[in-house]
Amino acid sequence: MKRSGRRLAVATTVAAMAMSLAACGGGSAGASKDGKVTIHVQAWKGGGAEPANVAEINKAFERAHPNIKVDFEYITANDTYVQKLQPELLGGKAGDVIMVDTDKMKKWGASGYLADLSGESWASRIAPDAKPFAQADGKTLAMPMELIGIGLYANTDLLKKAGITEVPADWPTFLADLAKVKKAGIDPIALPDKSGWTGSSVFQASGSTTVYQKNKQWDADFLDGKASFNPDWKSSLEQLKTLEDKGYVNWKNQLGIDEWAQGPQDFSAGKSAFWYQGAWQISNIKKAGFPVSFAPWPGGAEGTKPNSMLFAGTMWGVNSQSQQGDAAREYVKFWSQNENLAKFLEAENAESPFTDGTTPEATETTAFTTAFKDGRYRILPSNSWYAAAAETETGSKIQAYLLGKASAAQTLKDIQTAASAK
Repeated sequence: MKRSGRRLAVATTVAAMAMSLAACGGGSAGASKDGKVTIHVQAWKGGGAEPANVAEINKAFERAHPNIKVDFEYITANDTYVQKLQPELLGGKAGDVIMVDTDKMKKWGASGYLADLSGESWASRIAPDAKPFAQADGKTLAMPMELIGIGLYANTDLLKKAGITEVPADWPTFLADLAKVKKAGIDPIALPDKSGWTGSSVFQASGSTTVYQKNKQWDADFLDGKASFNPDWKSSLEQLKTLEDKGYVNWKNQLGIDEWAQGPQDFSAGKSAFWYQGAWQISNIKKAGFPVSFAPWPGGAEGTKPNSMLFAGTMWGVNSQSQQGDAAREYVKFWSQNENLAKFLEAENAESPFTDGTTPEATETTAFTTAFKDGRYRILPSNSWYAAAAETETGSKIQAYLLGKASAAQTLKDIQTAASAK
């Protein structure tokens, strides 16, 4: 679908403004009298509840590059991050190196804010299925830092109390285990969904097995008009409703619980046997002191093995307006090296996005990582039909479905519309 003339004009104007500002400079100041330079790095990881070993990697970079100092700024994720950086980028005041995801990379890249990194030595090492998430218009505009999993958490101590010795791998076994846990007087599963993220994400995680094991090319087929959500995703949507129909979850209650703050706190307190979230939470959950397992959502037929679902997460971009472009590129290059990136991947419990990368091993993630190494995985198409706007709209439509305000057929139709929007 083509952009409207007005949207195209606005985009062209913004891009022109961004390029003209490059002459004014941006990011950090120039070199000091002793020849040292300072680069300003802005990110939504590296502080707060997600330190992710960023400070450790920054110190290692400074030791390896004594003439470059890192001025690191942690900014709260999502809206706060965008609301701070957007005017700074427009005004030529943003950092030399900025953290992005695929959505931000595309938007800021289209406006001319990100430098072309296609010629960097690490660019050719990006895994083929990770590369599209770091590129726009054929140019590599960011260095992918991780492919991070989203899946099912299990408190294995609580499972043992219910007589369960293994985390379920298929849908019939999962339902049977939930029944056992409930019979043992334990809350079966927590799926907090106040923002609509959990429902939308579980829908995607289930589809990663039920849809993509049948057709690995589903995304391409959908974009070509050869596949549709109804009937392909019907069973994935209905799994959400089945959990309530069998008494394992109350969606009305779950829609009132914040998935980012209250959700992790409740699971860490041992309030449920199962929970759904991203692998980035593992390090914090381990502090609770009970054994935990992180596995793919068990959505397939009896006896089948599930696919892991991954998200092309954080990436480093270089501000095209930076006065310290060479130092900024050196910083990104340092992060691309396996021995350095491994520290971040270990903290995030994520997979490497590079062909020769090192993926960390952990007892908690054995089931998930095994699926990844076996090739049983799917990366969320956040670079195409499941971009930020479609994800948000999908979450909202699924919430309405879970509250009984829309049928499965209507919900799938609405999701199709959201995924088809340009």
